[in-house]
Amino acid sequence: MGRQLGRALGLLLVAGAVAAASCCVADGRRALYRSCNLSQVPPVPSTTEILLLSFNYIRAVTRASFPLLERLQLLELGTQQTPFSVDREAFRNLPNLRTLDLGNSRVDFLHPDAFQGLPHLQELRLFACGLSDVVLTDGYFRNLGALSRLDLSKNQIGSLELHASFRELGSLRSVDFSLNRIPAACEQGLRPLQGKALSLLNLAANGLYSRAPVDWGRCGNPFRNVVLETLDVSNNGWTADVTGNVTRAIGGSQISSLVLAHHIMGQGFGFRNIRDPDRSTFAGLAGSSVLRLDLSHGFVFSLNARLFEVLGDLKLLDLAHNKINRIAGEAFHGLGSVQVLNLSHNLLGELYDSDFSGLAEVAYIDLQHNHIGIIQDQTFRFLGALRTLDLRDNALKTVSFVPSIDTIFLGNNKLETVSHMDLTASFLELSDNRLEDLGDLYSLLRVPALQVLILNRNRLSACRGGHGPTGSVGPERLFLGSNMLQLAWETGRCWDVFRGLPRLRVLHLNHNYLAALPPGLLRDLTALRGLDLSANRLSTLSRGDLPAALEVLDVSRNQLLSLDPGLLAPLRAVDLTHNKFICGCELRPLVRWLNRTNVTVFGSRADVRCAYPSLLAGTPLSSVSMEGCDDEEALRTLTFSLFIFSTVGVTLFLLAVLVAAKLRGLCFLCYKAARRLLPAGPAEDGAPDAYQYDAYLCFSGRDFEWVQRALLRHLDAQYSSRNRLNLCFEERDFVPGREHIANIQDAVWSSRKVVCLVSRHFLRDGWCLEAFAAARSRCASHLDGALVLVVVGSLSQYQLRRHPAIGGFVRQRRYLRWPEDLQDVGWFLDTLSRHILQEQRGARGDGGIPLRTVAAVA
Repeated sequence: MGRQLGRALGLLLVAGAVAAASCCVADGRRALYRSCNLSQVPPVPSTTEILLLSFNYIRAVTRASFPLLERLQLLELGTQQTPFSVDREAFRNLPNLRTLDLGNSRVDFLHPDAFQGLPHLQELRLFACGLSDVVLTDGYFRNLGALSRLDLSKNQIGSLELHASFRELGSLRSVDFSLNRIPAACEQGLRPLQGKALSLLNLAANGLYSRAPVDWGRCGNPFRNVVLETLDVSNNGWTADVTGNVTRAIGGSQISSLVLAHHIMGQGFGFRNIRDPDRSTFAGLAGSSVLRLDLSHGFVFSLNARLFEVLGDLKLLDLAHNKINRIAGEAFHGLGSVQVLNLSHNLLGELYDSDFSGLAEVAYIDLQHNHIGIIQDQTFRFLGALRTLDLRDNALKTVSFVPSIDTIFLGNNKLETVSHMDLTASFLELSDNRLEDLGDLYSLLRVPALQVLILNRNRLSACRGGHGPTGSVGPERLFLGSNMLQLAWETGRCWDVFRGLPRLRVLHLNHNYLAALPPGLLRDLTALRGLDLSANRLSTLSRGDLPAALEVLDVSRNQLLSLDPGLLAPLRAVDLTHNKFICGCELRPLVRWLNRTNVTVFGSRADVRCAYPSLLAGTPLSSVSMEGCDDEEALRTLTFSLFIFSTVGVTLFLLAVLVAAKLRGLCFLCYKAARRLLPAGPAEDGAPDAYQYDAYLCFSGRDFEWVQRALLRHLDAQYSSRNRLNLCFEERDFVPGREHIANIQDAVWSSRKVVCLVSRHFLRDGWCLEAFAAARSRCASHLDGALVLVVVGSLSQYQLRRHPAIGGFVRQRRYLRWPEDLQDVGWFLDTLSRHILQEQRGARGDGGIPLRTVAAVA
């Protein structure tokens, strides 16, 4: 195990050495030797312009360290890993050097003439070198007439006593003394800077004027006759009193930008002994023409009256990251030229009509990250120059105060409706609010001058009430991401929300849980060029879903199973990554399109991959082979043909069954008509009929009307010449005056068949039961099927089986039941006629009874 670990470490060291070696090269113009473990300056070509030697172990540089490099402009020697010394005229062989970086090295020795021979040096970096104030007092920067930027930050400088040679630095524009230990800067020490115009003088984080008492009468004005574009005195622990003393001392000096960030002016949690600044704090700047004042990152709680009244030229005022909770009346008096006001990250809870009075020219007000819950209606109404208002990350519930301005940021508030807003804005940001009703969207789309509308991360999910087309040209960019539009559109309402928006060019509908696009949703967006449908639940897209002029489409992170490449052909760019494509032959057109198209496909091709089948899951579409899809296509055609044939066959069969079931009566009539049209076969010769009647109809007298209507009129020859049966029934054919039992016996034995019409009345009629018994007796004696039982009415099988007279017959023999459906009556009568005319005599014999030999008795 130890041997393997040692081998691994050895490989790592070798790899690191190879990587380092690859960085230690010189190509003629650049020489890159960072972190090359060098202990001296390596030889480089004379054509070198950039030489980087940081992160090495060079202990000293002397005049002999460098060959003559006339083209060298940048030398980086900073961050040496060992103590570093610079000898006399160490860089004389670099006459055209423009930038020298010795920063972040521990300089043990720096010769006063170290920088001699550099007439073109413009930037000298000596930050974090451990230098003391000797570097300022002993003339180290003599003869550097081209020097414009000097960085002495993060050193051990303890005083500002500049050598007279600083007067010779005619090109000096930027001096950085930040993060040193300078207790004070006085007029005498900075006298060599008089007459100069500096773009930056950085004295931040020195404890300046705050560590020890200062005799201001003796110290004087450190910036007398010095024009400063930016004076940075931030993070020096200044209270309002110290700030007031400093501003009075430097009064009259021209300072365009004064940075006082990270101060301690104002009250804080748990202490009140440090006061807020007042009108006297900045009174000394009356003649300094300050254009930008940075008071951010402090503890100011209250903006007192006329606090900045002397700063009439001020253009930008930064009060961010304080604890401002109250704005006194006339707090901004005298700031008629301010154009930008930053009050973000404070503790403001409400705004009143008078809070911003005096800001006649303000164009941008930043109030984000406060606790503003209510604003009076006239707070911004009289700021005629206001163009941008940032109220993000507050607690607003209503926006009736909004003036007619161009750009409004209202994100991350608590707005639930904006339908009552009267706006003329061109840019409106309302993301991260609580808007639910799409009626608010309809209202906002009617704003005439609106160009950009941002409604991301709201709760748009309902469509209450009727809404017509917007009737306005609408915005050019509309952001509706991270809402719940699927819930609104799945009700079938608000599908016309994008109608009448001929100017819309970019539409974002990402993260809206969309399973499908409502029909015609984007039809009227003739100018739409970019559409974001990412992170939804779309499984398919059809040709009618996308506008014709669309150029850029994002459908990544959906559930697309397949996609018609004809939809993508007109586009310039598309994102198809992270979908769930089914990689079958149906996807062959899309795979072919991806491999041949000139359309820009965003994302990695490896992320356009298969999800199904499991064998191909995770395989990029560009790597899927579609060989064999031609045979499968032919098989699919055959399968489809068989499917059509079988479907048609099954449909016809079911249709025939349905017709037979519903129109069986009509079918039977057609069958009878066809039989009548066919020629009759030869008549069978037979013995003359021995029966007087074809059938004896036995029924209860109480059922006569029904029997006559249902049977006799359709079967009995005496009722109609078309009928062929000669029927016998009691009401017509029994001999009057003769015994009833004799008539019954005669009718039973004189008829070919006996038809008993069993109804509830039949079962209660004794003569009917007597006739039934006589018919059964005939059947038993002749062994024939002369008895035909027809059950009429709602008599159940159970009732028939339980009846003492006919139960035995029902259990042993078949019987007929009168049909409930009228269309079956014709078929039933035909069946009954055939039963009557059919001969069913059985052979007379032993009847199938097995005989047994009986032994004789002796």
